[in-house]
Amino acid sequence: MSYVEGFVVAVPTANKDEYRRHAAAAAPIFKDLGVTRHVEAWADDVPDGKVTDFRKAVQAKDDEDVVFSWFEYPSRQVRDSANERMMSDPRMKEMGESMPFDGQRMIFSGFATIVEEGSGGAMGYTDGFVAPAPDREAYRAMAATAAPIFLEHGATRVVEAWGDDVRDGKVTDFKKAVKAEEGENVVFSWIEWPSKEARVAGWEKVMADERMKPPEQMPFDGKRMFWGGFAPILDA
Repeated sequence: MSYVEGFVVAVPTANKDEYRRHAAAAAPIFKDLGVTRHVEAWADDVPDGKVTDFRKAVQAKDDEDVVFSWFEYPSRQVRDSANERMMSDPRMKEMGESMPFDGQRMIFSGFATIVEEGSGGAMGYTDGFVAPAPDREAYRAMAATAAPIFLEHGATRVVEAWGDDVRDGKVTDFKKAVKAEEGENVVFSWIEWPSKEARVAGWEKVMADERMKPPEQMPFDGKRMFWGGFAPILDA
């Protein structure tokens, strides 16, 4: 299974094209450093939540949108090596000097994949999720049961990744984003769809599927989980 570096970023809406160009220019550098897949997805159907949501997670302003993004690596060792090399790569320094977003409010951490189902392929849409969970195995069991059902109803890939290197931030971070309590970890996950239309139709079928009836005891706090629909602007 792959190792994931997950990101959530607040980007000025007016900077969407600039952000896409910036990410596309950086993609070959990340590939050189060991990234096997680099995805940037722009907010399309991101609801406001009462307790938590994607916008609150990065303190997004009225004129900003949210980007849900991830790197995939073959292993944590490759990811750790890549991060070390990034610190001394002059190309990264140059990219850092021209970021079209506020890096202080970007949240990122490393996650170990615990469920990875589906062959993927051309992705036209993705659902992104971030949730607090106390019990890795209980969460994995639930996710492993649900993943094949999503695939049956049109999804092409389902990935669930457990917090492995969750970093504390001064302004924002994943733990703050889900208001994590003592003993809880953070889950970063996504569902890939061939299109938004397939996603809408798929969710209708999933919600009507008797196999998706929630257990009496959910292995995470749904009130503090947040999710949204995102349109990919880069899939390298």
